[in-house]
Amino acid sequence: MEKNEPHIIKYKTYLYVLLGLLTFTGLSVLVTSVELGPLAVVAALLFASFKSTLVLTYFMHLRFDKRIYTAMVSLVLFVFLSLIVITFFDYTFR
Repeated sequence: MEKNEPHIIKYKTYLYVLLGLLTFTGLSVLVTSVELGPLAVVAALLFASFKSTLVLTYFMHLRFDKRIYTAMVSLVLFVFLSLIVITFFDYTFR
């Protein structure tokens, strides 16, 4: 049985997460100003996935929870990603 010990995250870590979120937001805005064609959607989704990983890991405390929660979130994200890929293939080959 695991003990339910509290975890304390330093404010410095939250500051780094904030800077990372702001950086990825700025990069996603910059991508819209550059003409990348179909790669713009890929870049936007990539930056959004990095930002959501930061939020899930630190703000939702998945880093400190039991591994089963991480496995369940990973499974949901895998199914979601599979649906996105299938949708893009359907759209591409019409």
